[in-house]
Amino acid sequence: MMEEAAKLIAHSRFLIAFTGAGISAESGIPTFRDKGGLWEKYRVEEVATPEAFRRNPRLVWEFYKMRMRLMKEAKPNRAHLALAELEKMGLLKAVITQNIDNLHREAGNKNVVELHGNIYRVKCTSCAYRENLLDSGRLEEFLEEEGLPKCPECGSLLRPDVVWFGEPLPQEALQKAFKLAERADVCLVIGTSGQVFPAAYVPYIVKENGGYVIEINPRESGITPIADIFLKGFAGETMEHLLAKVKRCLKDKGC
Repeated sequence: MMEEAAKLIAHSRFLIAFTGAGISAESGIPTFRDKGGLWEKYRVEEVATPEAFRRNPRLVWEFYKMRMRLMKEAKPNRAHLALAELEKMGLLKAVITQNIDNLHREAGNKNVVELHGNIYRVKCTSCAYRENLLDSGRLEEFLEEEGLPKCPECGSLLRPDVVWFGEPLPQEALQKAFKLAERADVCLVIGTSGQVFPAAYVPYIVKENGGYVIEINPRESGITPIADIFLKGFAGETMEHLLAKVKRCLKDKGC
């Protein structure tokens, strides 16, 4: 199965990757639904909905600042780095991710579509103000502030620029993801439960347009029934082995 997956990737015309929380688990970032995941410790309706923010913005910001601190200490793992290398090799055309941790960019991927936002971006609840705290160099200052963060332009509350439960995905990112999926002849699905829609439509679109779906997961998911190849295992080790076989395949013109 690994050899077959490597062959598909090596000979792909337009390879994309679709990733979820599982790809970042080995970087020390907890997943959501697995044992020990975030939703065992926190109630979604208290920290990750528009209603929760209106009701108790301080609690929501405590939750997201905790996650910011956790994610800024995390480093890209072997799976992130393998995807970045596939892009440098000219094989991987885009990463479509449900993650907000920024690790694909840190690993070196240039074409990243973030369907659920980015942990380091904030936006105003009233005006059009947006800020990437990494780009502005204000992350540490922001994390140390004790009061609720306010918009420097209009004084309204700032909120995380992420997609909460009950909110639509950003249309520009979603349409870009769907167009990439329509073009793809191979889709690598890594570390997602396949249960969160409309994001999870990505591999279905690839399949409907005649492409192949390769899934990497430690257990079966909502995507497994449509996967052409299911590689059971953790993202880092599996991607490292797969990348090595792709390189071998490219050297061996007969593969």
